[in-house]
Parts: sequence; C-alpha cells; structure tokens
Amino acid sequence: MKVSNPIAKIGEDLACEYLVGKGYKIIERNFRKKYQEIDIIAVRGSTKLTPGDSTLVFIEVKTRRSDSFGSPFESITPWKLKHLVRLAQYYKQLHPGLPDYMRIDAIGIILSDDNRLQNLEHLENISGF
Repeated sequence: MKVSNPIAKIGEDLACEYLVGKGYKIIERNFRKKYQEIDIIAVRGSTKLTPGDSTLVFIEVKTRRSDSFGSPFESITPWKLKHLVRLAQYYKQLHPGLPDYMRIDAIGIILSDDNRLQNLEHLENISGF
C-alpha cells in the first residue's frame, strides 16, 4: 500500500476502523490500475458466496482538515465517479468469486489540526450501479 499523502492515509485508516466496526470485512486497500485507484474494497454482510447474502463495496475516502473549502464529497466529480465504476467492474472481473451485488460508497472525513477525527460521514451507493 502506497499512500503519498499522510492525511489521506490517516483518513483511510479511520475509515477502515469505522467499516470494521460496522461489520464490513476489508479485503483490499489502495487497488490500482494505471493512474486510477480504489481506496478500500470490502464485503458487507455474510462472507458466504450465496447470492444475495453479501455486497461487494468499493469505498472512496476523502479526508480534509476542515470544511471551509466545502465538503470532502465535493471533490468526487462525475469524471471520478465514472472511473470508479469502471475500475470496480474491472476488479470484479479479476475476482469472479466475490459477491455479484456491488456498490460504490464514499466516506468523508474531517480531521482536527492534530489529526483527530472531528467528523465522519458515510454515503452508500453513490453511483447507483
């Protein structure tokens, strides 16, 4: 895992802690293909491969020190979302044994100046696919 921005790494670590606490199983972090990346890939629900039991979730994490320049989610552009969908579909092709039900979520994190969590917001199914 290579995250060049230390604030991003802190945010992704906090997002993973949050997701695990909500029952998600993290299966991969920082999946890359060329210049595209999915921050976190997880399974929600049963880890059995029975259809309908679980969902494959691709999570984009956006971390900021304040919301004075807008919500962390504002940096997820339509272009970025389109590329997340394509990369998620590619990942699923590489891993056909994972759940067929898929969605893309976003987690927005605001940190204090001393890198403590101030706010975490989780939006489910931001792509509608």
